[in-house]
Amino acid sequence: MTHNFQRVLVWFRRDLRLHDHAALYHALKQSREVCFAFIFDKSILHALPADDRRLRFIHASVLELQQLLRDRGGELIVRYDEAESAIPALVRELNIDAVFVNRDYEPAAVTRDTRVAMQLQAQSCAFLASKDQVIFEQNEVLSQSGTPFSVFTPYKNAWLKKLYAEGSDFYARAYPSYTYCQQLQAPLRSEVPGLTEMGFAASLDEELKIASGVSGAEALCDAFLPRLNHYDVRRDYPSVKGPSYLSVHLRFGTISIRQLVRHALEAIRTQASKGAETWLSELIWRDFYFMILHHHPRVAQCAFKPAYDAIQWEQGAQADQHFAAWCSGNTGYPLVDAAMRQLNQSGYMHNRLRMVTACFLIKDLGIDWRRGEAYFAQKLLDFDLAANNGGWQWAASSGCDAQPYFRIFNPITQSEKFDAEGKFITRYLPQLARLDKKSIHAPWKAGPMLLQQAGIKLGENYPYPIVEHDVARQQTLSRYAVVKSPATFAED
Repeated sequence: MTHNFQRVLVWFRRDLRLHDHAALYHALKQSREVCFAFIFDKSILHALPADDRRLRFIHASVLELQQLLRDRGGELIVRYDEAESAIPALVRELNIDAVFVNRDYEPAAVTRDTRVAMQLQAQSCAFLASKDQVIFEQNEVLSQSGTPFSVFTPYKNAWLKKLYAEGSDFYARAYPSYTYCQQLQAPLRSEVPGLTEMGFAASLDEELKIASGVSGAEALCDAFLPRLNHYDVRRDYPSVKGPSYLSVHLRFGTISIRQLVRHALEAIRTQASKGAETWLSELIWRDFYFMILHHHPRVAQCAFKPAYDAIQWEQGAQADQHFAAWCSGNTGYPLVDAAMRQLNQSGYMHNRLRMVTACFLIKDLGIDWRRGEAYFAQKLLDFDLAANNGGWQWAASSGCDAQPYFRIFNPITQSEKFDAEGKFITRYLPQLARLDKKSIHAPWKAGPMLLQQAGIKLGENYPYPIVEHDVARQQTLSRYAVVKSPATFAED
């Protein structure tokens, strides 16, 4: 085998695994010695609250990754520093010829990598980036005119066409990372800094609900596959195990997107699984939003459809009070409140409920979608800029292929449809547990006797609705008049 480099460094970021790892594979294949590093980047961490759950997930995953490397004769060098200075310093210290990474698409990460690459160039060190966190990136799926898609369905069709053009698993094929593991190096022993050393809480009252690391990802994947065939039906119901719960593992790369696509393709091929087709479609949405962020980085701050930036959102003391009530799960609408409490308590929110709560904030409370997006970014374990922004702009009708502005979720009918028996609601709002299946979706409509029997005192142990949905809906239609096009108003 011809080795292009003597000693290289694999810089782990949002790819905390060894199996099916593009940068690791290329590094092992092209060099004689491979070293490894992970940086707890101060420039990112300093803005996070001390109780940020994601740090606990990342910390535990890094510890597991380090042990996996040690088991194979390597070592993960871990630093608490600014990546822009730490990586060039390690290159000098270890006499590195090239740094291998998996490409990141978020604007801040792109800027960071550009700066690091420039420093390494000055040190005669190569900076080599691979595609890893998506199936197709950047310009790989374009329209027939050679332009980026802005509507999902034609993008999905082109995505699938490209996938199958090279065979059913060509682009989803695993990188055989372990083929060259004898080249792993451990030039120095490194300890992972503790959470408290980095200014974060070592524990929280609420334990992480999702197991971390590669082992956690594999356990969740193994548990999901027997449910995959029912995904299309069960995924919308928050009280049942419908989703895969793998989004946080995709976010931090403790499992490969290619592995999940392979599972979906296999179920489609062997079982004609509708559930697998729906799940694959969701994975394609993920690629779609990465593509949008790459071609339109302005969406991180602005509406994808510029006309929607003209909307006048509610401001002032009342808007702030409404936003606080939404954040804390005290709007008076049980499904919205239960969903927000799930988020606050666990760092997770069911996908259907992400749409319901986002639509409520935007179209019932009239609050700028960017405020909600920022709150989710702070609380979600699986926060990913591309997907989070895409989801919020979908709800706000300002994004690519978003729901029409006149489509306004009714939080009561959504509750009746997707949590008919109130099982999810009572898990997070136990004070409503004695209400009947009809009244639990809108307690204020229940009669005084029924409320008394259920032990509910509106305004005391559960709030009155902070807005009236029908009134708020009309206000939203007026607010969106600046972007109005002929259409029939609709409500879900």
